[in-house]
Amino acid sequence: MIAGDANFTIADPEGFNFAIMSSSMFITWQKTVGGRIKSDLRFGSTLSWYTVPLPEVSDDLREKIIAAGKGILATREKHPERSLADHYNPLVMDPALIKAHDRLDALVDRAFGSERTCRSEKERQEILFARYSEMTGEA
Repeated sequence: MIAGDANFTIADPEGFNFAIMSSSMFITWQKTVGGRIKSDLRFGSTLSWYTVPLPEVSDDLREKIIAAGKGILATREKHPERSLADHYNPLVMDPALIKAHDRLDALVDRAFGSERTCRSEKERQEILFARYSEMTGEA
């Protein structure tokens, strides 16, 4: 295996980090503050991951988030012949995978303080920047 210099790894034995990074909340953060190459998202550990304003998460909610992340992986494993691009092609995305992501989003949105699942990227941005201001003392 040959890896380029733009690779990042993170220890994630339980799958919590995978679940957070798979959520719409994190993708919204990445789109808003992360880098880009052309029009593609470019993940950066210092800009995207270390700044995401994730509050403390209760053990119970953490376990539910981990389970939801594993649910996404299990749903994708039902079609091993598909690449990630195939899994996430909006024209043919498996409804079960959409539901698995919806379950994850409901939990992660709650972890960030939303009382219900967010309906838009703008709602998520408002929550994210409110949390960021609280966590950095810039409120």
